[in-house]
Amino acid sequence: MSSLEADLAMTVGAEQVLTDPDLLDGYLWDWTRRYTGAARCVARPGSAQEVAGVLRCCADRGVPVVTQGGNTGLVGGSVPGAGAKQPAVLLSTRRLRRLDPVDTLAAQVTAGAGVTLAELRAHAAAAGLEYGVDLAARDSATVGGTIATNAGGINTIRYGPTRAQLLGVEAVLTDGSVLSRMAGLAADNTGYDLTQLLAGSEGTLAVITAARLRLWPAEPVAAAVLAGVSGVAAAANLYAEIRAHLPGLRAAEYLEAAGLDLVREAAGLPLPLGRPHPAYLLAEIAGTPEQAERLGEVALPDDTAVALDRGGRAALWAYRERHTEAISKAGIPHKMDVAIPLGRIAEFRGELDGAVRAAGGPDCRVIVFGHIGAGNLHVNVLGPDPADEAVDEAVLRLAAAFGGTISAEHGIGRAKAGLLHLSRSPGEIAAMRAVRSALDPSGVLNPGVLFT
Repeated sequence: MSSLEADLAMTVGAEQVLTDPDLLDGYLWDWTRRYTGAARCVARPGSAQEVAGVLRCCADRGVPVVTQGGNTGLVGGSVPGAGAKQPAVLLSTRRLRRLDPVDTLAAQVTAGAGVTLAELRAHAAAAGLEYGVDLAARDSATVGGTIATNAGGINTIRYGPTRAQLLGVEAVLTDGSVLSRMAGLAADNTGYDLTQLLAGSEGTLAVITAARLRLWPAEPVAAAVLAGVSGVAAAANLYAEIRAHLPGLRAAEYLEAAGLDLVREAAGLPLPLGRPHPAYLLAEIAGTPEQAERLGEVALPDDTAVALDRGGRAALWAYRERHTEAISKAGIPHKMDVAIPLGRIAEFRGELDGAVRAAGGPDCRVIVFGHIGAGNLHVNVLGPDPADEAVDEAVLRLAAAFGGTISAEHGIGRAKAGLLHLSRSPGEIAAMRAVRSALDPSGVLNPGVLFT
């Protein structure tokens, strides 16, 4: 055992330092199976103080540290980079399991970075409250990982992304300093807001160990609606009409025939509306049963399913939530999450297939779904070699050309670091680099993520 591994073992316990290649392997591949790299070991601290010890051990030796939560990322940001100058220490936050009693008076809760979204949401629900972020990967995605990427999810149009839930944070700098601002005060104008700075920082500024999070009054779900539409323009227009009539709208999801067919094949599900449609809008309405009755005010398409009970709503949601799983079963996908102004989203979609096939060849399969209420489309391409980035660049450049962003919720990671300039100006990138240099002057944390 080297001196670094020995010191790490003294810090977190020998059983929490993994060096066996078979044990390491599960930590070294991201969810897409496109990104991987080498790690000299995995360290699994169980407290902020142990995180501080791990970072000091690594910083003193100039060894890079990659922080990983549930490893549900899709842009290579939570696994070591291939071809790194030296193997990293992978710091897993899964043992940071603090989950305090819900503060029902303030509607807040403190949760450790390793708590999953499913656990947090269940904890809040038991107190009659709701956490605003929800993802299909809720059983694996962690509080720390979703803060680091500012994840959005299916309820973004109702509650906002993770940043909107974040009231305080505990985090550790590379020198072992522990920053803790966890009072959850609604009014606090004492200088820079470091809590918000860490949201979306992708592990490049500090290691998040816990957070103080906003909760919301629990809302009953009145209905889920699945409507067959002609395409993304029709889906956007229908979303806008539902929003105008139903203030309880909390989710609006878009899917297309190609993705639905994959889901049906993988999960053995029936055709949802009796006959196929080019695309579909899935909406969820919160509120009393009277809210569901107001759907009669909306000009819904003839082929529309409305589910009022829990089982029926879950059956409709399965067609959307099983997309990622079904696409992965079909191959190793190129996954791009972009956001386009709603007024231009149809133009973007109209040019997308041509741009993909020009870059990747005529046999590329394009599967599009996403959070249409936020203008967020998940573009998945099957066919090109996993190492070939031509299709990725073509899609991201097309999104930028239509006034969109190259990352709506997955982050930049390693996958998009070379194209950050498509969404950020030179001045913004310089300012971001300066912040990183100030907090991590030796560049130990997640090198190769966000910036090339």
